[in-house]
Amino acid sequence: MNLFGRLALSLNNWTSRWVPGSFSIALLLTVFVLLFAVLATGQTLNACLRFWGDGFWELLGFGMQMTLIMVTGYIVVVSPAINAFLRWCSRLPKNPHAAVAFTALGSMLLAWLNWGVGILGSAMLVKYMAKQHREVDYRLLVAVAYFGAGCTWHAGLSASAPILVATPGHFMEKQIGIIPLSLTIFHPFNLTLTAVVLVLMTGLAYALHPRDPSQRRMVDPETLENVGSFVPPVPSASLSFADWLDYRYFLNLAFGLMGLFYFYDYFSTQGFGKISINTVNFAFLTLGVLMHRSPASVLKAAAESSTFIINIILQFPFYSGMYGIIKGSGLSNVIGNAFVQVADQRSLPLIVYWYSGIINYFIPSGGSKWAVEAPYIADAAKSLGVSYDQIVVSYAWGDMMTDLLQPFWAIPLLSAAGIEFKEILGYEMIAFLIYAVVVSLFFYFLPFY
Repeated sequence: MNLFGRLALSLNNWTSRWVPGSFSIALLLTVFVLLFAVLATGQTLNACLRFWGDGFWELLGFGMQMTLIMVTGYIVVVSPAINAFLRWCSRLPKNPHAAVAFTALGSMLLAWLNWGVGILGSAMLVKYMAKQHREVDYRLLVAVAYFGAGCTWHAGLSASAPILVATPGHFMEKQIGIIPLSLTIFHPFNLTLTAVVLVLMTGLAYALHPRDPSQRRMVDPETLENVGSFVPPVPSASLSFADWLDYRYFLNLAFGLMGLFYFYDYFSTQGFGKISINTVNFAFLTLGVLMHRSPASVLKAAAESSTFIINIILQFPFYSGMYGIIKGSGLSNVIGNAFVQVADQRSLPLIVYWYSGIINYFIPSGGSKWAVEAPYIADAAKSLGVSYDQIVVSYAWGDMMTDLLQPFWAIPLLSAAGIEFKEILGYEMIAFLIYAVVVSLFFYFLPFY
């Protein structure tokens, strides 16, 4: 493990010098995907540029949903109760090694519950943990806070593909039917693998922390200056009727009760099979409003969340453009067919796992990417006698594994931490190698049933 720690430090030094920022990576990936599509599919450059332009705005609705996950997650995370809980958690570890291990575990558990809260909650936990443990290696602390996005979110309660195929009326229903969450998220295979990953990655985080203080990068005190700085706004001394409405809790309570009643009625009549991204966003908005003291406090929290969503708003169309190229040119089919032609019943889940991970690096979107891959993956599963639910789980785990190497979903964490992705990439590479090998062994050697 000491060897891994030294290797991670060397990789960090290399990536800090040679790897550009996340927006530059998005531009480079766009050029790469464009040229790859021309060479691999026989489409003309003009045609691929047309696919790019047509796809550039195709995922605006999905981008808005992702933005709302960040906004509602931030509203919840900075609420007084959650803020106090994260601050209390930061006091539990007794040394820097334990601090990074605790942060890794917290990130993965939060992401399993909800990936948006996982990203934002991990960002807040990093800042509290760094303030409490000044001798911790700050790069590693930020790196392990990203473990949730790359290790557990698509195996948890906000997993896009499993929730989608459990929803009546989904686009693949005629081909694969309705697959309940009991056969995907709550299947013993998925739960067992999740538990193994939690233990493995927590231990890895502990072992990677440099023992020699001279090898650590300590946190800049200015970075932590505004930790926990969210302060609910207060009305002016002369309380007007408008102030009385804006700075009192009863409107929050009324909205929250309406939301709770809606969800009680919704799940009583519809069950839990129709959980969607919109349902999750509505639930967290309801929770966030309930946990703040006034409408003005909710509004201030939402305004502050703009710091985390600016890069997402800017970069999402570029990834949508790549999606347009891959979908329109047939590049996804070319790559997919190349994988499934060499598969058999035993190896298909493993091949889907790696294929999903490779495509995820270029299209970091679990839901819309599933729409591209699902038809031919399902056909391959049917022809080889592999259950659809097993393929969905394989896809989900593959979809998140390359998030460890992909800066897109790290943007809110990096913004909050005041650090560049290239400064943590060395640690993420080590985590990716160990994580990918262990999960691959699970999919190849252990039976799904």
